[in-house]
Order: sequence, then C-alpha cells, then structure tokens
Amino acid sequence: MEIFMWTFILAAGLILLVKGADLFVGGASELAARLGVTQLVIGLTVVAMGTSMPEAAVSISAVVKGNAEITIGNVVGSNILNILIILGLSAVIAPLVVGKSTIKYEIPFLAGISIMLILQGLDGKIGFVDGLVQVIFFGLYFIYLFLSAGKSGEGNKKEAEGGTKRKVWQVILLCVIGLAMTVIGSSLAVDAACGIAEKLKMSERFIGLTIVALGTSLPELVTSVTAAKKDKSDIAIGNIVGSNIFNILFVVGISALIHPVDFAEGFRFDSGVSVAAVLILLLFCAKDRKLKRWHGVLLLMGYAAYFAVIL
Repeated sequence: MEIFMWTFILAAGLILLVKGADLFVGGASELAARLGVTQLVIGLTVVAMGTSMPEAAVSISAVVKGNAEITIGNVVGSNILNILIILGLSAVIAPLVVGKSTIKYEIPFLAGISIMLILQGLDGKIGFVDGLVQVIFFGLYFIYLFLSAGKSGEGNKKEAEGGTKRKVWQVILLCVIGLAMTVIGSSLAVDAACGIAEKLKMSERFIGLTIVALGTSLPELVTSVTAAKKDKSDIAIGNIVGSNIFNILFVVGISALIHPVDFAEGFRFDSGVSVAAVLILLLFCAKDRKLKRWHGVLLLMGYAAYFAVIL
C-alpha cells in the first residue's frame, strides 16, 4: 500500500512542478518583454531557465536532503531526454530550422561543457572547485547572450504592453507563485522518488535518470512540442539547448557549491550518451541547418536503445 502512496505523492509533486514552471515561464517571459529584452534573450535565458526550474529545484533539494546521486542522474537524464525524446518528437511533428549561431556556438559549447562534466567526475564527485568553475562558465555564457542579442528588444516591450492588462506587480507575483510551486513540488518529487526506489530496491541512479528526469523535463516537452506545432523552430531548439546548458552549469554548479555531488562510475556511460546525443544533433543540423523528420525518428530510436541498456 505504501508504494501507491509514494506514487500518488510523486504525481502530485510533478504536477506542482509542471504547473509552477508554466506560471514562472509565462510571468518571467512577460516581465522580460515589458523590460524590452530581445526574443533571443527571452528564449535562451528566461524560457530555457524557466523550463529547467524543476531540474534545479529537484537537484538542489536532493543535495540538501542527502540524496546527491539523484542530482547527476536528474541532470544527465534530463539532457539525454531533452535531445533524444523532446527534439525527436518536435522534429517528427514539423522539421525544425536551426539558427547559424546555434550551430556555430551554442551546440558546440554544450558539447564542450558536457565533456567537462565527465572529466570533473572522474574522481567520483563534483566538488566545490568544480562547481565554482561551472558557475563562472554560466556567467560568461550569460554575458555572451546579452552581448550577441543587440538592442532590438523595444518591439517586444511595446507588444507586451499592448497585449496584456496585467500590472508589473501582478506579473512579479505570478513568478513568485510559480517558483514556490516548483520548490514545493520538487521536495515532494524527491521524497517520493527515494521512497519508490527503496521499496522496489531500485538505484537512485535509475530513478533519477528515468522517472525524475522525465517528470522535470515535462515543461521543456510542452514548450518545444507546442513551438514546433506553431512553426517556431527557434524556440523549440533554443529552449532545449539553453536548458541543457543551464542544467550542467547552473544546476550541477550550485548543487556542488552547497555539497559535493556524487558522480558514480555508471554516470560516465550516461554522460557519454549525453555527449553523443549533442554531437549527433550537431551532425544532423550542420549540413542544411534543419532537423528533419527522419532525424527525429532516429533520435527517438536512440533513446529507446539507451533505455533498453539501463533498464
């Protein structure tokens, strides 16, 4: 009977995570637009980081509660799922056009920090210094985004002002409520995931790579699939690439600053799969800057093969 209780708590936690992230993304995007921030910055920072709030909340909560193995499992599992499942589904729905800067800079940067994560974990943990390096890289990435975005956000500001009747304080309140729901949901999800793992005698690694990773990636899934349906390829691609960068540099970085994060030997394989997924994505997009339907099918098949291995 206890397993059903934990399953119910996990579902409730994931619902709070997804709904909280949705409120946060909506409010933060509106606030950014009102302030005149460009769509590029909104897509690669506010939306990408907003949809990654569940990963951040779950991972940091796991570290605080002494279940640090879930942190790496959640981040690496989410990054694999983001590319192979979410971009795979999005591309099957509609071919995605990829921007030049994404191919030239952001995807290679993602590949580089994914490799860096493996190298940092060779000693079995991601320590304080490793976390500090990741946070510094995140700061540099953030500066790059603002410098490359230019000053073309005034149109966003006017559009936002004309498209909503909410006041600024109401938008800020929306963000706060969404963030609170995300934090509460994350705490429930971590407790339930650990409870299920203990009852079923499953490892925290497997739970983090699958159940928690899938649950915390739902905001990215909804955002990217919706973007693909609306023919907004830049949001679909930028959301995933930005989210994966945020997961490694901010989520793991901040977690490691709080407490050393365990990097079990099995995670080397999972992290290698994550690197391979990024390189395959780059290979698919490099030729004609498109992620085609058959690319999407291959990405989905890739995740099926990976899941069969870790099952």
